[in-house]
Amino acid sequence: MIKTHGTSMTGAHFARLGDQECERIHVASLEVLERIGIETHSEKARDVLTGAGAIADGRRVRIPEHMVTRALETAPKRMTLYSRAGKPAIQAWGYNTYFGGGSDCLHILDHRTGQRRQAVLQDVIDAATLMDALPEIDFVMSAFLPSDVPDPVYPHHQMEAMLNHTTKPIVFVTPDFETCVASVEMAELVAGGADAFRERPFAVCYINVTSGMLANQDSLQKCMYFAEKGLPQLYIPLNAAGVNSPATTAGCMATMNAGTLLGVVLSQLIRPGSQIAVPGWNGGPYNLQTMVGNYCLPDEQGVAIAMGKYYDLPVFGLGGATDSKVLDQQAGAECALGLLLPLLNGANIVHDIGFMDAGMQGSLQLMAIADDLLGWIRAATRGVVVNEETLALDVVEERGPDGDYLSHDHTFRHFKDAYYSKLADRRIYSAWQDAGSKSMADRAAQKVDQILSTHRPEPLPEELRSELRSVVQRAEETVAAG
Repeated sequence: MIKTHGTSMTGAHFARLGDQECERIHVASLEVLERIGIETHSEKARDVLTGAGAIADGRRVRIPEHMVTRALETAPKRMTLYSRAGKPAIQAWGYNTYFGGGSDCLHILDHRTGQRRQAVLQDVIDAATLMDALPEIDFVMSAFLPSDVPDPVYPHHQMEAMLNHTTKPIVFVTPDFETCVASVEMAELVAGGADAFRERPFAVCYINVTSGMLANQDSLQKCMYFAEKGLPQLYIPLNAAGVNSPATTAGCMATMNAGTLLGVVLSQLIRPGSQIAVPGWNGGPYNLQTMVGNYCLPDEQGVAIAMGKYYDLPVFGLGGATDSKVLDQQAGAECALGLLLPLLNGANIVHDIGFMDAGMQGSLQLMAIADDLLGWIRAATRGVVVNEETLALDVVEERGPDGDYLSHDHTFRHFKDAYYSKLADRRIYSAWQDAGSKSMADRAAQKVDQILSTHRPEPLPEELRSELRSVVQRAEETVAAG
């Protein structure tokens, strides 16, 4: 059973690893945790872990198997994220798959000029507005790193922009613990208080952990903070196979998975039942030809997702990106494959739609193209309804082998069931010429402009907008004073 966008489909799914391979990686991860240990750069985290039976040797923490087993028993199998209005929007479990953008690209491929330039705050606003409007996009991320705001407070500006310009769930990223707390404060203001936000969280933090075997202080602080507050988190250690872990996929995944399990253990020690999602990408060879951290390498596809499914935990995946620098054939192919594979493998919350150039550049056009591709992929993988109405044998008997089905009421009832692309051109050549001989990239740019000129996300009340602004201004004043 595959589900996507909340729609159930009966069909096959793909698993990169079998149960035997997952079990061996799990056992190897347990050995890493118990015999080798994880560099744990938080005194509080070390105290929590050792208080439950782990052994610390300086920053190196070794965790016995029984602690992992107990944590996996209490970690919830489901994570629900809500819309800003408090309605369930993402049900992250099983083979439910939801897609959204990514965060913090330094550059944007400007859809109006075709030129690469530094991103600014307006690009963050435009991206949030676009993702809010695109029907196949389920959640919003900040997309760009704005170069026109003070560096220490850019996360405040990003969160303010997202809260003001989308009603969809938000996945946010912050560079340190302090800005993470500020982002939660802003979300709680919008929710109507900490209790209301805990009850129906519409924003979740993507916690970037240094690597599988090195847990940095900020990430550990965030992990404990969200567990203490009873809020969901995405705890994501990633490896660079051949650089900071073995070059083989199995070795890379085993050490990365050990770091993931440390996060699961820590969150459950702080509060049993804390919602935590695990990585759904990486766990494969780094690009040792270029030493660039690429987003679209084949060897890692589905590996981390398989481990997440093995534990039956929510999986935070990656898709809809490209390592190309322009909207060319590589961009289209990598974007499409990157959307299809996490869906088939069963990732639940899939981010980074619109990413280009190893995450250094983002494109609103690629977001629009990915949205259209997602419609195609969802149509191509959903189940087929087979019943008396859809078999339509009475219609066949009525019209016969050479009858006119086009004018039949049955056709009028069902002709809209099929997926019709908004961006792909399926007309005859002369009609395409008459319409200006535009490429898909051209049509995507037009769509982006049309959305940005007409779509107005549901605004927050003016009082709330002022409160959010005051949080940003307070942070700016603190930076200026210090």
